[in-house]
Amino acid sequence: MIDRDHALPVTQQARLVGISRSSAYYQSRGVSEADLKLMRRIDELHLEHPFAGARMLARLLRREGIKVGRRHVSTLMKRMGVEALYRKPNTSRKHAAHRIWPYLLRNRKIDRANQVWALDTSYIPMARGFVYLTAVVDWASRRVLAHRVAITLESCHAVEALEEAFAKYGLPEIVNTDQGSQFTATEFTDAVLSRSVLLSMDGKGAWRDNVFVERVWRSVKYEEVYLKAYDSVSHARRSIGNYLSWYNQNRPHSRLADQTPDEAYFATLPAIKSAA
Repeated sequence: MIDRDHALPVTQQARLVGISRSSAYYQSRGVSEADLKLMRRIDELHLEHPFAGARMLARLLRREGIKVGRRHVSTLMKRMGVEALYRKPNTSRKHAAHRIWPYLLRNRKIDRANQVWALDTSYIPMARGFVYLTAVVDWASRRVLAHRVAITLESCHAVEALEEAFAKYGLPEIVNTDQGSQFTATEFTDAVLSRSVLLSMDGKGAWRDNVFVERVWRSVKYEEVYLKAYDSVSHARRSIGNYLSWYNQNRPHSRLADQTPDEAYFATLPAIKSAA
């Protein structure tokens, strides 16, 4: 992604792709086996207690006999891209140079396909190491329209998933994300706004804004990820892709009157608006 021989300075390249300058120079080190196991357990606890911050998670882990401090838990949470979901003052932003867009969905009735799409990224543990799963989900039907499995949180992966969804399903009225740097990066916001689609962002740490996508992640993780031990990134991509196809076609939802996401999506799909 960063081309050191390009005419643009590395600093400017990093800003354009939505990563910090320090990460462009950082030489990554492998994560220890102990930390990988700890990250897996933090992920499970975060799914069960999304309101829990590093302090509470450290206490929960110590009750299980795992000796760990709050600061180490906080470091691993940042590496995983997870944080406690609760309303708090917006005293900091994921990327200081990026604009945060207002949340547009409060009190809005969402009842048809392609009215609102949500994008989110979640940590996915493997047998050794981890990857990130970014998904484009139709809000009304729960249908996963596109996804990417990647080893980094760079904005290009979110853009690729969004562009695939645009090409296959047309344009939604609104795209909603959290305030992660991969979504506030210019590369991503331009992909949305250049097509006259509205961009909405969850309030920082506001669990009510995130709860719909969190339910999708719960299904993905308990019905697929936690049952597998992916031995490679390609294995993770293949297996998660197979699960999401099954999820769309076969998994009924009580909130959809026991319809599958495919049935709910295509039943309320308006005429497709071109993404060109």
